[in-house]
Amino acid sequence: MSNNPDQNTQVSAEVEGGLPAPTDAPPERPGEGPEPTVHLAELLKEAENEAARLKDAWDRVIAEPENVRKQAQNDLAKAHKYAIERFAQDLLTVKDALELSLATPNATIEALKDGVELTLKNLNAAFDKARIVEIDPTGEKYDRHRHQAMTMIESAEPAGTVVQVFQKGYLLNDRVLRPALVAVAKAKDGSA
Repeated sequence: MSNNPDQNTQVSAEVEGGLPAPTDAPPERPGEGPEPTVHLAELLKEAENEAARLKDAWDRVIAEPENVRKQAQNDLAKAHKYAIERFAQDLLTVKDALELSLATPNATIEALKDGVELTLKNLNAAFDKARIVEIDPTGEKYDRHRHQAMTMIESAEPAGTVVQVFQKGYLLNDRVLRPALVAVAKAKDGSA
């Protein structure tokens, strides 16, 4: 028993009368818990939240490959657009050297020749960086994949040998950028 007289009276009444004390909640029926609609509403709200979370996750999973595809397209477009950027930067020194040679007032032939040699050196360095290689096939067997025959001439060389190069060819990473224009030795009897 407590020191509170009101509480003591209530407890005494319960003990004496054997009656349960009144409560604010409605009496429960046997086997029944709290109001079933409250419980179902909570379950429904949890299910809706879970469905929303799963839908969001699904949308992200679906969107990810599309985002990767778009990024790859953008990267590819930039690669095509700026593929020659490094080579172009190397060519700028060649252009600068040419302009400097032409801008020199009263340049002597020797000074112009030195300027052209320097420019050619810069151009060769740019070609080396870009892996552009000359095709100079003099004395080699004619290769239709790397050479373009302009004419056939009689020569002491064996038939089908490149005897003269009119214009050098170039390879870019082992791929023909421009075939060499050549003259090929023909057989002594007139057939190649």
